[in-house]
This record gives sequence, structure tokens and C-alpha cells, in this order.
Amino acid sequence: MSETRELLARRHKAMGASPLFYDEPLHFVRGEGVHLYAADGRRYLDCYNNIPVVGHCHPHVAEAITRQNRTLNVHSRYLSQNIVDYSERLLGTFSCGLDQVLYTCSGSEANEQALRIARMLGRGRGIICSNYAYHGNTAAVDQVSPLMHRNRQYFTEVRSVPFPETYRPLDGLAGEALIEAYLAEIQGAIDSFEAAGIGFAGMIFCPIFANEGLPNIPSGLLQRAVALVRKAGGLIIIDEVQSGFGRTGTLWGHDLMGITPDIVTLGKPMGNGYPVAALVSRGEILDAFRATAFYFNTFAASQTAAAAASAVLDVIEGERLPDNARTVGNFIRHGFTDLARRHTLIGDIRGEGLWVGVELVRDRLTREPAAWETWQLVNALRQHGILVSRTGPFGNVLKMRPPLVFSQENAEELLCAVDFAFGSLGSAEGRRDALVSDMSGVSVRSSDR
Repeated sequence: MSETRELLARRHKAMGASPLFYDEPLHFVRGEGVHLYAADGRRYLDCYNNIPVVGHCHPHVAEAITRQNRTLNVHSRYLSQNIVDYSERLLGTFSCGLDQVLYTCSGSEANEQALRIARMLGRGRGIICSNYAYHGNTAAVDQVSPLMHRNRQYFTEVRSVPFPETYRPLDGLAGEALIEAYLAEIQGAIDSFEAAGIGFAGMIFCPIFANEGLPNIPSGLLQRAVALVRKAGGLIIIDEVQSGFGRTGTLWGHDLMGITPDIVTLGKPMGNGYPVAALVSRGEILDAFRATAFYFNTFAASQTAAAAASAVLDVIEGERLPDNARTVGNFIRHGFTDLARRHTLIGDIRGEGLWVGVELVRDRLTREPAAWETWQLVNALRQHGILVSRTGPFGNVLKMRPPLVFSQENAEELLCAVDFAFGSLGSAEGRRDALVSDMSGVSVRSSDR
């Protein structure tokens, strides 16, 4: 038995059927920059993982964590200068009156507290989310993650509405009619909460609808949706776990989309792999919450968490990574546009910054999703040493979100591998219904957050 197979058998025995990528899982032993290194010595170009936002094992971040851990690391019920310094620095990157922060250890926890705040301060308990959203894995946040429930609604205090898009628009509509249709879905959800005596608390969404496949959103829709929610007394919660920290070419996705949130949640890129996350809001909202509820998190807001997070901001700012994300991301999208002239499976190319989505279809006129071919392509690229994934409601959107230090040379390697891998795709016959997309866009045998 090989070392990897032995490790897999031990993992199954000790950890059960915990999710893994790929039919033949990869065993990584080291990371550096945009590369991961397997136990067999092979190097892989990482075009998928957004956790190491400034690159795997960035020395500045690793040294900051080590240095602080050698000095002091206790919980936040003692005064520590570096967490206050970091809080002020982080808040300085926000506008719209977002001037206070609450720390957690994960995006799931941040979203959990955001829902808790909205329900405490809003007019009821009802929360609206998109029909293919994923916001985390706690009991409360799982309810606003219908992607994990195959878009089935089980929860009385949650309503999911169709996510906005123009490639497969609601009822085939366009322009103002399409915007009005989406707004009617939101209003209908609000009305149903009121009719049921639940009341309305707010709406949560990713500003770029990442898990929904990075759709192109009708211009002006989000601003009008935000106004509609506020008119009904709800809070706007923006989940920046996948769009924040420069990923979209701007530091925050909500700024790119031109919307003003009441609460912003942050997650795994914040510490480049160190478990630190946060919720940012206005002082009057968090003061009202704290006046009613006691919140404390043992490991959040520790000195080492602050050191890691501050080092990440150092690199993002010092290396001008949002600019790099915008430049290299545009290069990748232009490259896929060229590939589309040779490969008819490419139906739509989308995204912002170094968040790239390429929707594969069997027919560009009917736009029939090519889920099986997308799964094949993900696995073929793995054989070429390229790590990507897939997402979207049909699992047919190629999903690329590399570390923000990704270069044009790295992008050229990705595009060349994709071009070559398209030639290795087999027939989809007999497999069209064999795959069920999970939240990561890989098969149900292989998923992660």
C-alpha cells in the first residue's frame, strides 16, 4: 500500500467520511507562494485556494505569528495594544460609517453573530438569502446556506430568493423588467414573513454571489434591493469571506458593487491561514447588541491573531495586491475569451479581479449546462498540475481564485493547461445525471468550504 493510500485509510478510520477533493486525493506536505507540493515531490499551481490570500506560507506572515507566539498569546479580556492597533487599521479601510469590529475565529461564526444581531435589532426573525448561497456550517448559518440543501427550503425563519443573473435570467426577462422581477421576489419573501407572524430581520448575501457562479448582476439591482430591505426595517449583511481583502481588485466587494452594508463579515483570508475572522458594523448597532447580549470568544482577538491579520494587511498594501488582482484577473479572462474561439464548451466568462468563473455549456444557444465535462476538466487539470474547482447551481462553472500574488506568468501556465486539457475530455453520455454539485462545485465525494 502506498503512503498516500495508507494515510487515506487511516483518515477514514479516524475521521470517517470527511470530505476530500478528487477521486484520488492529493497529499500535500508543503506550500510556498502560489504552489503546493505533494508527498511525491510534484509541484501544483494553486488556482483555487483563497485562504492564503497573500500566498502560501508568506514569510512576513509566518514570522509575525512566530514572533508574537514567543512573546504573548492570551484572550482578549486583558488590554493588548496590537489588537487595538489592528482594529483601528482595519476599520480605516471601511467607509459608510462602519466603525466598530467584533472578532470571531471563522466566517461561519461571524455570520452566526450577524444573524443574531439582525434578529435582535430588527422587526422579526426572518432572513432572506439567495437560493444557492453558502454562508457557513453552524446550526443558524446552515439555514441560510441552501446550496447545502439542494435549494430546498426547510426552515420557517428563512426564505431564499433566486440569485440575480443575466446569463439565465429569471423568466427570460431583461432590463428593467428583470430588475423588477427580482425585487418582487424579495418583496414577496418579506410579505410572507409578515403574514406568518415571523417578522423581517434582514438579508444576507455575498456581494459577487461567488457560490452562485459569479453571475453578471443587472446594473442597479443591488442598490434597489438594499433600499427595499431597509424600507422594510431589515439589516443588510454582506458576507465578504470570499470577496474581501483585495480579491476583486478592490479591498472590499461591497465597494466594487456600490452598496452600503449594515454589517460586513470577514473570514479565512484575514489571517492567511491563521484562524481569525470578524464582523464589522456601525457602533450604534454593536453597542445595542452588547447592551443585550454578552459576547466573548476565547481565541478571537488574541495577540497572535492580531499579528497574523496585521501582517496580511502589510503584504496586501505593500505589494499592491488589489492592483495585481485586477490586472492578472483581466489577463485570465481575456485569455479565456481567446480559448472560446477554439473550444465551444466555453459559454460565458465572468468575475472580478482574481475571482474568475467560466461557465461550460454543451450548446451556446440552449445553454445546456456541461456539468460532467466541467468535472472532467477539473480532474484533467489536476493531472497537469493545476488546481481549480467548479461551482454554480449546475456545477458547470470553472472556479478559479488563486492567491493574490498570482502573476501573469502563472496565468499563462493556467491558460495553456486549460487549452490542452480540453482536448482530453470524453463523452458525457451516460454520465449527465451522475454528478450532483455540492457547495464547492466538485462531486459529492469531494467537497470543502
